Amino acid sequence: MSQDGAKDNDGAMRAVKDCLAGSVGGIAQVFAGQPFDTVKVRLQTQPDVYRGTMDAVRKTIQNDGFSGFYKGTTTPLIGVGLCVSIQFLVMEHMKRTFARINGTPSGQAPTLTASQLYISGATAGVANSIVSGPVEHIRVRLQVQTSGSAAQYKGPGDCIGQIYRNFGWKGIYKGQIPTVIRELNGYGMYFLAYEALVQRTMARTGKSRSELSSGLVCLFGAAAGFAMWLTSYPIDVIKSKMQTDGFAGSARKYSGTVDCAKQVMAQEGFKGFFRGITPCLLRAAPANAATFIGFEMAMRLLG
Repeated sequence: MSQDGAKDNDGAMRAVKDCLAGSVGGIAQVFAGQPFDTVKVRLQTQPDVYRGTMDAVRKTIQNDGFSGFYKGTTTPLIGVGLCVSIQFLVMEHMKRTFARINGTPSGQAPTLTASQLYISGATAGVANSIVSGPVEHIRVRLQVQTSGSAAQYKGPGDCIGQIYRNFGWKGIYKGQIPTVIRELNGYGMYFLAYEALVQRTMARTGKSRSELSSGLVCLFGAAAGFAMWLTSYPIDVIKSKMQTDGFAGSARKYSGTVDCAKQVMAQEGFKGFFRGITPCLLRAAPANAATFIGFEMAMRLLG
């Protein structure tokens, strides 16, 4: 086999490993974070129904039981696994690209600048948005409906079918503009925080990435989650409101991203952009710790 062919095979195997490890991280994220996300979305989109976090928790249990916290889990379980695979695939590719640009010797752990880490994460976020937009759209519509005869959608498949039949791909990708904005900045900050902490620890201790303790990986993952949500939460509120809005006519409340932002400010004030942030931040630590420990452990097992 030629040297170029060997390099191509090696690159393909790295991509497969990145995808598999990302899937493990994504599945771990869903199971750890779904209950918090359900409460967050209900607070964001139904301010007249829930007075606060504990009120949303109590009413969810009262109306739907504990299973209500896992409404819409099937879609993210499949979709988030794919999303996180894309995130880590693109992120690892960008890291290797910048390492070559920086002239990092083969086999040596690359040290990227803050801007390079942010660009790598932002690129991963934009690539991820192609899948995360429709996945989260279906997810939030299922999360905000209550169980029983009043439920509009029977499940993910029925939700996708109804939206596509009536509104086509445009309906499936409703709220895509704020999704792309959130993913670009959010994952730029997310991977910047995690990778900067990893690089700093490796430089300070002289340990390799695979030698970092599970506790540190979880701690850095939690920090990455906080970095993402503290800088991206307002646009996430707009995304959720647009994705649970009607599609046409009098049922449609928002004409676009800017109009949604204006209405939130006019009706709820500045605090409206941070409604539901408590369960979001409570979710950030376990969900993102689970994501990175899942990814890192899978990468160590895959070699």
